Amino acid sequence: QVQLVESGGGWVQAGGSMRLSCAASGRTFSSYAMGWFRHAPGKERDFVAAISWSGASRDYASTDYADSVKVRFTISRDNAKNTVYLQMNSLKPEDTAVYYCAAKWGRRTVVADHYDYWGQGTQVHVSS
Repeated sequence: QVQLVESGGGWVQAGGSMRLSCAASGRTFSSYAMGWFRHAPGKERDFVAAISWSGASRDYASTDYADSVKVRFTISRDNAKNTVYLQMNSLKPEDTAVYYCAAKWGRRTVVADHYDYWGQGTQVHVSS
């Protein structure tokens, strides 16, 4: 069982930066692939970024990003702290959403339904 708690959301002006954190419980955090998703009002839940688990040598900490956030967002993980981060730069009003982190055993994926554990979400508002 994995419990996830997001933090770091809030208000920011367009062009600004924000870092989200997701703290995970459990001793096998490094074995889970982690993802960030977001849900804006009136829209579907969208994939944002994912990072692999840390055990597979060729797949170590490799990442995926949605086209809309590539270059601007960076996902990273600190296994010693059981935490995954989402650094968001050059924020745009269309980035406004509730951001969720998620965990799954095994390989990373961009498909939300493949994730087993979800946090409660943290709201990000980007003003124009």
